[in-house]
Amino acid sequence: MLRADLQLIQDWIAPHSRVLDLGCGDGSFLAHLKTTRQIRDYGLEIDTANIQLCLEAGVNVLEQNMDKGLKNFGTGSFDTVILAHTLQALHRPDEIVDEMLRVGKNGILTFPNFAYWRHRLSLLTGGRMPKSPQLPYEWYDTPNLHHCTISDFDELCRLKNIKVLHRTVVDDSQHSSPLMRLCPNFFGINAIYHITR
Repeated sequence: MLRADLQLIQDWIAPHSRVLDLGCGDGSFLAHLKTTRQIRDYGLEIDTANIQLCLEAGVNVLEQNMDKGLKNFGTGSFDTVILAHTLQALHRPDEIVDEMLRVGKNGILTFPNFAYWRHRLSLLTGGRMPKSPQLPYEWYDTPNLHHCTISDFDELCRLKNIKVLHRTVVDDSQHSSPLMRLCPNFFGINAIYHITR
């Protein structure tokens, strides 16, 4: 079963396209796209157990730390580059966004919105870093290095002249609402972006 954000973004990926998935995990999404969209796939992963699962699933995977960039890929090597729920765990997320759009014609990103109203309320009333299904970690063991909000990412796109093709803001069930569309930074739990130059 695909994670809910991945179910939403699969329609943004053209059949028979070249796809690079950064932080592809066990490769299940790329394997799904190979079956349903006949894509040509590559995944980057750093966890050796996940790399083995990718290989077992027939996914082309490379062991690589994304924080070191994507210099081993030529400009325009891919049609779509995916970064799903990994942006906040990178040392230089701004640089990886640039690299995504260098090696790919378009990029798809998903990330938790740290400005969601329950996170704000938790910090305000409890005085501690919020915990939730999207942020299940303690402050000291979280993989999240950069707490990004929807407004932050919108501003990054503006500063870098990145065109937003689609933006969807959803809850944990991947549903949107009029409130999320009206005030995405306050009511949106997860952000999903489709970007290009």
